[in-house]
Amino acid sequence: MAGKAVAAAVMVNGSVAEKEVLAEIGGATNPMVTPLLTDLYQFTMAYAYWKAGKHQDRAVFDLYFRKNPFGGEYAVFAGLEECIRFVANFKLEEEEISFLRSIMPMCEDGFFDYLREVDCSNVEVYAVPEGSVVFPKVPLMRVEGPVSIVQLLETPFVNLVNYASLVTTNAARHRLVAGKSKTLLEFGLRRAQGPDGGMSASKYCYIGGFDATSNVAAGKLFGIPLRGTHSHAFVSSFMSPDEILDRALLSHDGSSTCKDFVRLVQSWLSKLQRTGLLRGVFGETNQSELAAFTSYALAFPNDFLALVDTYDVMKSGIPNFCAVALALNDLGYKARGIRLDSGDLAYLSFEARNIFHAIEKEFNVAGFGKMTVTASNDLNEETLDALNKQGHEVDAFGIGTNLVTCYAQPALGCVFKLVEINNQPRIKLSEDVTKVSIPCKKRIFRLYGREGYALVDIMTGENEPPPTVGERILCRHPFSESKRAYVVPQHVEELLKCYWLGNSSKRREELPSLEKIRARCMQQLEQMRPDHMRRLNPTPYKVSVSGKLYDFIHFLWLSEAPVGELQ
Repeated sequence: MAGKAVAAAVMVNGSVAEKEVLAEIGGATNPMVTPLLTDLYQFTMAYAYWKAGKHQDRAVFDLYFRKNPFGGEYAVFAGLEECIRFVANFKLEEEEISFLRSIMPMCEDGFFDYLREVDCSNVEVYAVPEGSVVFPKVPLMRVEGPVSIVQLLETPFVNLVNYASLVTTNAARHRLVAGKSKTLLEFGLRRAQGPDGGMSASKYCYIGGFDATSNVAAGKLFGIPLRGTHSHAFVSSFMSPDEILDRALLSHDGSSTCKDFVRLVQSWLSKLQRTGLLRGVFGETNQSELAAFTSYALAFPNDFLALVDTYDVMKSGIPNFCAVALALNDLGYKARGIRLDSGDLAYLSFEARNIFHAIEKEFNVAGFGKMTVTASNDLNEETLDALNKQGHEVDAFGIGTNLVTCYAQPALGCVFKLVEINNQPRIKLSEDVTKVSIPCKKRIFRLYGREGYALVDIMTGENEPPPTVGERILCRHPFSESKRAYVVPQHVEELLKCYWLGNSSKRREELPSLEKIRARCMQQLEQMRPDHMRRLNPTPYKVSVSGKLYDFIHFLWLSEAPVGELQ
């Protein structure tokens, strides 16, 4: 679905144009995402709007979050594609209307006739591009349309954006701690909150910077690279090399066949035991483990990566792995490496790397010292940071539970607030200033400085002239009078773009591919100042409004707030 913006087709029931749009966008990834995936009060409000004759009032809602997750100073926006798929296919089926009639028997028949005709042909959706770094109070999405319909979109939109953005942010934070050079593998399916959570986690962790997933279904559905080895159960299921019946292995170039690969492995293990290279490291290794490694290498000679901690990493796992890897090398294959799933990961990675280098030098096996060391075992941001401080030789990290469950923070806290109705700006007030909404239809701009880093996001009224490069712009905190600064941007990026225009003839953005969303996320992370992105004590990023919008916010606030009376 990548490409340039195209003209939005007119949405007329049964028309060729509608079918073309639906074919281009596709249906919801999850069949559970239907118009009934909402809170009951959305339908009760829809009825009240309809009964009051207000259901066609033109409303504008902002979807945003109030506080950065994980104690940081940024988030990454995700879930937009699924929202657009939902809008494009929004239509209540007859059986769904019958169910609503059964739970809302007090409603008039005319309301259900109205629901039969409801679609999103008169709805517009503007959004920050998926994969963007975003900040509190800045609208991630602006949704315009008949108030009753837009409110029916509220709960599904918040649901589709909340977890998607949270887990993408979590993945991005792990990527920043690990560094660009390390491979990150998402291993969270078995610990995710159900099948839906597992599929979403695989998709959005990939957007956030992970390189591959263990989730086969996600690999098929989303095209995410797949990675996996074997479990401890596979190792312990073998008793001895005598269980291996088919021992032949064709050489990598196909020119010859080793009739007894098991014997070749055993000869290498004996050679390693005799040499002074690993003296004192091991004596007799576990033979069931050796059998498992040999069997796995026979099955996957081009992709042999072994889990080496079932019994003892240094006394058995590493020597057995090296024997199999050297036997594969004799036949022209290159082993991939090892996985460590327990113990002191930093120490074991150093020891394994030293042995690999020693073997490369002793037996003149090119590249043996550079084999991959993968680490897993309930890793999280803190573990990665601690490993970096200690120093380690790990090339890849397999991360599951803490990543996909977002263990450090269960929800992002997205909200969906009315900011305008029938061209009249609206504001939501609260004694907690963080819950005061920013009224009216807005445009959002990101201003960049000389070094290429983003300096500030600024919201303006829809009809204000946009900020321009080289212009001295006053940026004001939305609610604090003393917090203000002038900015002279070297680059200006408008953030909100149109992704759904219903029956409008205007142009809309096409949905980018998963790869392009991921690439945007990586680019966005690089465009932010490092002090905004660091794990500990990050510098808050500035979110501002224009001078005119600041004045209007406080004018409307005073207009709507009740005046008390002292007695």
